[in-house]
Amino acid sequence: MLRATLRGFIAHKGRLLLSALAVLLSVAFVAGSLIFSDTVNRTFDRLFASTSSDVSIEPRSEFAENEGYGTGRIATLPASLVDRVAKVDGVATAHIDVTAERITVVDRRNREIGAHANAPTLASDWYPTDRSPVRLTEGHAPRGDGQALIDADTAERTGLGIGDRLRVLAGPGAFPVRIVGIATFTGTNPGAALVFLDPQTAQRRLLGSADAATSIETQAAPGVSDAELKRRIAEALGDGDRYDLRTGAEQAQSDAERFGRFLDIVKYVMLGFAGVAVLVGTFLIVNTFSMLIAQRTRELGLLRALGAERRQVRRSVLIEALLLGVVGATLGLAAGIGLAIALIRLLGLLGMNLDAADPAIRWSTPVIAYAVGLGVTFVAAYLPSRRAARVSPMAALADVEVAGVGRPLRVRAVAGLLAGVAGGAALGACMASGRTQSAAALLGAGVALTLVAMVIAGPLLVRPLVRVLGGVFPRLYGPVGRLSQRNALRNPRRTGATAAALMVGLALVTGMAVAGTSMNRSFDQQIDKTLGADLVAQSTTFGPFPREVTDRVRATPGIGTFVRQRYVPLKLALPDGKSVTTTGVAFDRGFDEVVSLDYAAGNTASAMGPGRIGMERKFARDHGIEVGDRIRVAFSDRRTVTLTVGALAASESGNGFGAEGGIVMGLATAAKYLPGSQDSGLYVNAAPGTDVERLRHDLERRLEPFPQMKVRNQADYKELIHDQIAVLLYLVYALLGLAIIIAVLGVVNTLALSVIERTREIGLLRAIGLSRLQTRRMIRLESVIIAVFGAVLGLGLGLAWGVVMQHVLALEGMKALAIPWPTVVAVLIGSIVIGLVAALLPALRASRMNMLSAIAHE
Repeated sequence: MLRATLRGFIAHKGRLLLSALAVLLSVAFVAGSLIFSDTVNRTFDRLFASTSSDVSIEPRSEFAENEGYGTGRIATLPASLVDRVAKVDGVATAHIDVTAERITVVDRRNREIGAHANAPTLASDWYPTDRSPVRLTEGHAPRGDGQALIDADTAERTGLGIGDRLRVLAGPGAFPVRIVGIATFTGTNPGAALVFLDPQTAQRRLLGSADAATSIETQAAPGVSDAELKRRIAEALGDGDRYDLRTGAEQAQSDAERFGRFLDIVKYVMLGFAGVAVLVGTFLIVNTFSMLIAQRTRELGLLRALGAERRQVRRSVLIEALLLGVVGATLGLAAGIGLAIALIRLLGLLGMNLDAADPAIRWSTPVIAYAVGLGVTFVAAYLPSRRAARVSPMAALADVEVAGVGRPLRVRAVAGLLAGVAGGAALGACMASGRTQSAAALLGAGVALTLVAMVIAGPLLVRPLVRVLGGVFPRLYGPVGRLSQRNALRNPRRTGATAAALMVGLALVTGMAVAGTSMNRSFDQQIDKTLGADLVAQSTTFGPFPREVTDRVRATPGIGTFVRQRYVPLKLALPDGKSVTTTGVAFDRGFDEVVSLDYAAGNTASAMGPGRIGMERKFARDHGIEVGDRIRVAFSDRRTVTLTVGALAASESGNGFGAEGGIVMGLATAAKYLPGSQDSGLYVNAAPGTDVERLRHDLERRLEPFPQMKVRNQADYKELIHDQIAVLLYLVYALLGLAIIIAVLGVVNTLALSVIERTREIGLLRAIGLSRLQTRRMIRLESVIIAVFGAVLGLGLGLAWGVVMQHVLALEGMKALAIPWPTVVAVLIGSIVIGLVAALLPALRASRMNMLSAIAHE
């Protein structure tokens, strides 16, 4: 039996090729994502481990990144602390470090020199050590104010060189520098643009104080471990509340975890592609083996007649599937390595230079790759193998269809009905739910169950839907159209399984398209309702900007209402005993003229009066807060005060500024308890008689020295949000593309095997007058019917999912429902094209058959 199985596999390798491609794609995305993330993680682990000091001392802040984002200030510690640290027994060297992450650097033509839109531009003090990630390769070190180094990658990309002048826009203000040297990375360039200053200059220019540093870096004396040195320094400093001490290993792990968030996104996106490939590929493999077994009825019956037992036949089919899995997984693993290398090189184009010649392939990656490849094929071939084992020797020798093909679909009907009822109930419960978390869980369960129901019950829908969808073909194409329709109806299981692969991808894209379009419509409505300002000036990162920007905008002729906005990092001690760290929003007087909020209780005056705050109604309800309650609020400079809740916003999604709780307050309150913070938004209304577009032009001209600043109106904000949502939709469309590729392979495979199965029938049709052109048309029309059938199921399922998804979004304030009808129409037209493309090769093969040989085929 083993020899017979191997010979059968080799004999049918052409028929199994497309199924192997499905396995290959599934494994390639799994292996590629693992190799890519492992390679990048290993590279940066080495970088962080080699550049971390033995013990670093940083200021401790409960507000972490929110502090710099909200106030524009960088968390610092006294630079004089380095003298105390240097005297600790076991410290070989100690020096201050000054680093500013949120800066903008422009050249003489006012162009930013950052690597790309998402990569940071960092300014730091120049203090070379044997652990520095860069070394000086041209020019000399910066000496005093006005001199700087830049990294070699930035110099090469921008064409800058020694002697060129730059302007650095930092929190304390802008200042000019001249490039006096070039520093080259000794290892991996993480993609940032780097500017180095003299240490004293960095303190004054980046931190605004000659006695400030962002950290203190130490090296241990020989024989002193990092952990021991950390303990000694902690004892010497004593104030464990103010400083955060980390060993080199702890710092490297922290840096790796922070960078790993980006990698996780890429990894999970690729695994999502792999999941779609596995799911859709399973349908293809099930169909392939079902048809192969149907075609090999006589062969299997002969084996049974010669003494093969049922378990041997079943085992033979499963071994053939596992051989397919081995071939597909091996090729997929190789393709995954190529995919990972391609992604690494893509990062290189974005400024992150990794060594693509040394991919990290851990032992677990091949294991997972083969587990996926073998698992998919084994699961997909299990049911066909059971059908094969039920072949009767006499029925097979009589050349009848394999057992099970013609059986009633009662079991499928019951199972599909049960899954559909359960899925429908879950989606209905989701629509009735008023809490986002429970609604999202019910949505996930409903999507899974309804998908299973459609896959199981798909064959039951073949006859009614195909008769309708293909009903026009007999009128348009006569007997050929009737034959194509009946071919699709001949085996509902096969047609349903083939269409299911396409259905999955189209259901996914339709559901997400409904959600994305609804989000766009909801945000448009929210912007129209909330934003009353003619123009808003903000930085591209929406973070704080220097006071000079505010002064330039305020002094622009033609301005009527002028309202400043600031983000305020807060920690709230709530009545229910919980504490929440969030970011509030503070506004000047005149807030009502530029922003419109609906209040469930109170008003703008009571929310933004002295010593008062406003918050979102839902947040207040969840934590048992009412108007008039007094809340302990800690600001990022460690000042804690008691503020009175003056108003509750009626919106269920905060105040439209994105932070938990929707906290708002007056700018006077924020300035009182958090002095020195910076503005992060300027809302402007044109004075009576002033043209808004003219005012916008004047503002943009005045802000030219600050290229990070953008002046936007309502339409600009809508476009900005649409672009962000489009990124999600493009990802979904890419998933759809992958699903369609595999679905096309499935249709091609089904038609190709169907042509082989119907060889004699096609020969007879040719003998009684069917032309080559009519033969090709018959196959193409059959393919179109299958593709349109899958599209209709996918669209119906996706629209239902999309409507329920929108309800979940509505719980977060995005209440508008929008159906993307152009997408629906495009999907239907695209399904016809898919059907035509998938039928090209099978139709060509059918039309080229030798008539006599086909009639004599057994």
